[in-house]
Amino acid sequence: PAPPLNPKIGQIVDQIAGLTLLEAADLVDALKSRLNIVDIALPAAAPAAAPAAAADAPAPEAAAPKEKTVFNVQLTKIDAAQKAKAIREVKAIMPGMNLVEAKKFVESLPKTLKEGANKEEAEKLQALFKGIGAEVALE
Repeated sequence: PAPPLNPKIGQIVDQIAGLTLLEAADLVDALKSRLNIVDIALPAAAPAAAPAAAADAPAPEAAAPKEKTVFNVQLTKIDAAQKAKAIREVKAIMPGMNLVEAKKFVESLPKTLKEGANKEEAEKLQALFKGIGAEVALE
C-alpha cells in the first residue's frame, strides 16, 4: 500500500487530473520554462512497431525536408536605450541568474539565451526580445 499523500500534493494532483489536454500541454511548457528543462530526443521506435500497412506504402513525407523543431535562441544585439529592459527579461528567463550576471550576459553579446527550445518557445522568446528592440537569431 502506498503511503498517504500530503494534502497539498493530493490537491495539485486533483487539479492536474481535471485539466484538458491543451491545458496540460500549456502546463508542461510552463514547467519546462520555469524549471529550465530542455527536451531530450527520444530514440526512434523500432521498425517492427510500425503497422504492416504503413511499411508497404511509400512514405510521402520522406521526400520533403524535415521542419526544424528544436532551436537555440541567440541574443545578438540590443538597442542601448533598451538595455535595462533586456537585462530584466534575461534575468526572468534564466532563474539561476542574478542581476549582475544578467547585466554581464547582455553586455557580452552574442549569447545563447536558450538551448533546445521548441519552435513555439523559441518564437515567443524572439517576439519578446524584438518587442524591446533586440535582435534574436534562431539556430
